[in-house]
Amino acid sequence: MKILVVNCGSSSLKYQLINMEDESVLAKGNFERIGEKEAFLTHKVNGNAYVIKKAVTNHTEALEVILKQFMKEEYKVIDSLKEIDAVGHRIVHGGEIFDKSVLIDEDVISKIEECASLAPLHNPAAILGIIACQKEMPGVPMCAVFDTAFHQTMPVENYIYPIPYEFYEKYRIRKYGAHGTSHQYVSKIASKLEGKPIENLKIVTCHLGQGASITAIDGGKSIDTSMGLSPLGGIPMVTRSGDLDPSVVTDIMERENLTAKDVNTLLNKKSGLYGITGLNPDFREIELASYENDKPKARIAIELFTKTIAQFIAKYAVSMGGIDVVVFTGGIGENQINIRKKICNYLAFMGLIIDEEANNVKGKETLITKNESKIKAYIIPTNEELVIARDTKDLIKK
Repeated sequence: MKILVVNCGSSSLKYQLINMEDESVLAKGNFERIGEKEAFLTHKVNGNAYVIKKAVTNHTEALEVILKQFMKEEYKVIDSLKEIDAVGHRIVHGGEIFDKSVLIDEDVISKIEECASLAPLHNPAAILGIIACQKEMPGVPMCAVFDTAFHQTMPVENYIYPIPYEFYEKYRIRKYGAHGTSHQYVSKIASKLEGKPIENLKIVTCHLGQGASITAIDGGKSIDTSMGLSPLGGIPMVTRSGDLDPSVVTDIMERENLTAKDVNTLLNKKSGLYGITGLNPDFREIELASYENDKPKARIAIELFTKTIAQFIAKYAVSMGGIDVVVFTGGIGENQINIRKKICNYLAFMGLIIDEEANNVKGKETLITKNESKIKAYIIPTNEELVIARDTKDLIKK
């Protein structure tokens, strides 16, 4: 069985074609700048990357180009589109409607549209991807896998906001979380590495990348998470503010005469570590700058980032009545050695003792704490695409 995993952004289309017999990736890539003259596709097969510059106006045209690559003689991985048995779509927001993955039909598409106000940059793009796949591969079963579904097990006191309850009743304004497929995947791997049933473990998973979130997983279920109504909440990220005193927003709006749309752009794209430092919104560049004497803002930004993550981890010890395992994943979590070290050192008072030699790795499944550490800490590379493919396989088999 071969499954195509699709992850659409507003102007991008990421994908992986996975052979589910051995869960190997046959091909993967990313079509960027869709709708612009400079649009291009980076297609990867057998460790080689091929760049195809092609102006496309929409996701349907982009998908058409991508599908042709799978059958291109030079690096062919399938002979016909009929070999693709199903498509799994990553959907950022399922609101309270979806607490698990589902097969896609017209009703599901309309409900994904209903949730678009909760993820205006992501859900409409996902729908474009679904429609494009339906056009190019008519009759092929498709599955929607939601970032928010894993967090639907949170108790009400952990997801409700202290605002008039009528806003929850009328608009379903509450905490939803994100990165659910990643948190779910790495927590299960942590359970295997510990050799214990996940039902017996209290795990904090730290998905740290361009977007970042922390989740408390008690007995295999998400009971609290840092992101909120949208992926803007929680810890400070590369360009997103994370949690703020609400009056910061209203004060800036009044002083700068900003609209709601203006301030949304400000908090999502111009804030976070980038907002503090004014450097390029690249975490690696900001971290390197933090070691330079003439870049004090970079040092402040990195300290804020690491300390806030540690504070969330400690907070979740209260939520779960203890912690057995901390997991680092995502681009930053898997690859930034000193960031993991800083976070773990903040937690030494809880008995988390980092092994600096073990921690000196990138992107490798590794235990990074010493034997005497009361809390284990692991690096576990995430694989959200595989979760989507597995859910899709299970659904179409049923």
